[in-house]
Amino acid sequence: MPKKGKQLQTAITKLEKGKVYDLSEAVSLVKSLSYEKFDATVEFAIRLNVDPKKAEQNIRGAMVLPNGTGKTQVVLVFAKGPKAKEALDAGADFVGDDEMVKKIQSGWMDFDVIVATPDMMAEVGKLGRVLGPRGLMPNPKTGTVTMDVTKAVNEIKAGKIEYRNDKVGNVQVSVGKVSFDCSKLEENISALYNKLIKIKPATVKGNYVLNVSISSTMGPGIKLNTETM
Repeated sequence: MPKKGKQLQTAITKLEKGKVYDLSEAVSLVKSLSYEKFDATVEFAIRLNVDPKKAEQNIRGAMVLPNGTGKTQVVLVFAKGPKAKEALDAGADFVGDDEMVKKIQSGWMDFDVIVATPDMMAEVGKLGRVLGPRGLMPNPKTGTVTMDVTKAVNEIKAGKIEYRNDKVGNVQVSVGKVSFDCSKLEENISALYNKLIKIKPATVKGNYVLNVSISSTMGPGIKLNTETM
């Protein structure tokens, strides 16, 4: 068995089969069971009882985590004139208009998040086939299509994350690094969980949350007791 496979199996043996852990205990475990040599990312995963085929039950949005994600996002802003200058002043890494469209069409992808002013969306729309599958298309629901580029850039740099359900109702989001203090990870996880609870679609019947877990990069999933969040 490859070394990483052995390390994962060893980590799994330290979990009680079938146990649902309180948040504080789960966070301590996710930190102690991380065997990667780098500062691994902590992932939050939640299975929601939503029907993605119904538009009103799709979960999508964005929020700024209380303690950030531990990752510095590279931000590209599509804007012209004064808004382009505003984006640069706010700390955007790349700013442009038509020339950026051509650059991306040529294969350039050295950015993590795109912000665009509404007037630029016709141009950005040309990149749908490239950006869409990667989840990089700007969207008003996540605050990335806006005239307030200063706010958008500042929030992204401060640790703004986007969330959306996949085709079976799962939402998976990075909520920090294993190097974070336990209290900071707990605060980020609770904030995201409570946000998702708050936006529960009115048409969902029965249990909204089916299960919740956290894990580190390559590490085992640790199921959470939602009553402790």
